[in-house]
Amino acid sequence: MSSLIYLDYAATTPMDPAVADVLTSFLTIDGCFANPASRSHMLGWQAEAAVEKARKQVATLIGADTREIVWTSGATEANNLAIKGYLEQFKGLGGHIITSATEHKAVLDCFEYMEQLGFDVTYIVPDVSGRITSELVAPLIRKDTRLLSFMHVNNETGVINDIEGIANLASGSDIVFHVDAAQSVGKLEIDLQNTPVDLMSMCAHKIYGPKGVGALYVRRREGLSIAPLIHGGGHERGMRSGTLATHQIAAMGESFAVAGALMTSEQDAVQTLRSCFLNDLSGTSAITLNGDQEFCVPGIVNFSVSGIDGPVLLTALPQLAISSGSACTSASLSPSHVLTAMGVSSELALASLRVSFGRFSTASELVEAARVINAVVARACEG
Repeated sequence: MSSLIYLDYAATTPMDPAVADVLTSFLTIDGCFANPASRSHMLGWQAEAAVEKARKQVATLIGADTREIVWTSGATEANNLAIKGYLEQFKGLGGHIITSATEHKAVLDCFEYMEQLGFDVTYIVPDVSGRITSELVAPLIRKDTRLLSFMHVNNETGVINDIEGIANLASGSDIVFHVDAAQSVGKLEIDLQNTPVDLMSMCAHKIYGPKGVGALYVRRREGLSIAPLIHGGGHERGMRSGTLATHQIAAMGESFAVAGALMTSEQDAVQTLRSCFLNDLSGTSAITLNGDQEFCVPGIVNFSVSGIDGPVLLTALPQLAISSGSACTSASLSPSHVLTAMGVSSELALASLRVSFGRFSTASELVEAARVINAVVARACEG
């Protein structure tokens, strides 16, 4: 076993062995490798059946109808398809769209693009805890508001946004509500039968499945149409053309099924790990936790260390695979846009770390991680 302790689950999770077994069974000559669009022979039918089984597994976990699941290459594509695909019909007409300043770059970049096309964009600043609530959103809705887009769980802080409350604001109106659920699916109960979300982005690699596959939930409701970003053979009811990657899709379905079966016990175990880790970190006043500590998923801990630069701190922790923020922006030397939007100073935002853990993390790993971090912080404070 490697001496490196992996604590970057928010960036990607290791694939569950049961999921890996499913994935490999759709690759080789002795498996079901056929194109699921090949409807003239048995192997094609079997591949199509595997795709539809996975579609059912994904739909079941979120309380959706199988006809509402559209396969994509991941949550980034799903976000793009949801936002651009829905707003395509309003090109030249404009309108008002709302998101938050703490969204993933896959959403923020889409909104910046739509702004260039003439849409009026409101970027909501969260409260000091980093949470977006319906109370923050409600006063900003206008007669010409067309779309709301908010992540369910923030990928840097783990904070849970008030998705139910925001959904109720849009319900019964012409406003479409999109949710980026990449960090919440499989960790939080989601029931779209009772929560009026219209569009929801998901991926497999945050839920112990493979990279390169995801899905967009598109509610079957009047007036909700999605223009494709990719044109071709008209796959996925015309919303996303391209030969389906049966192996990845089947594996994603299995990862969702496993997550559904383990969700309660797994999150209880992760909460125990979190409590022990935070207790071990509590010995130094140099560490400040970032984000709401009540409304959060247990597997993400974000903290700042006063008096030391984040990249320097990371360099001093070579035995820990952790992050200074989102994996998609970790190459940047700028302070986290999430933390600065919450009111954290640039100095502390640059000195922030994200520790994330999950299904395969152990208590001994978290104890060792806290010990190493405390030792490095103590040396820095002494210096």
